[in-house]
Amino acid sequence: MFRATQTDAKLKREQIQGEAKANHVHFEVGKKVRQTIKDLGGTMPEKLPASESIGVAKKRLKKVSKKLS
Repeated sequence: MFRATQTDAKLKREQIQGEAKANHVHFEVGKKVRQTIKDLGGTMPEKLPASESIGVAKKRLKKVSKKLS
């Protein structure tokens, strides 16, 4: 999410036009964000656990709400 917001801001701030230029900005911002995560000793995105799907989350929440009622 951070990468996406930073890319969007850069595209607007620098008034970048065209698909090829925008793709290049996306790549460069992503590269810098990944390097920063690495430099700080953080967990790389691909090493993070996958988020549960919306369907699974809904079922889990229904179960919890039934237990509470």
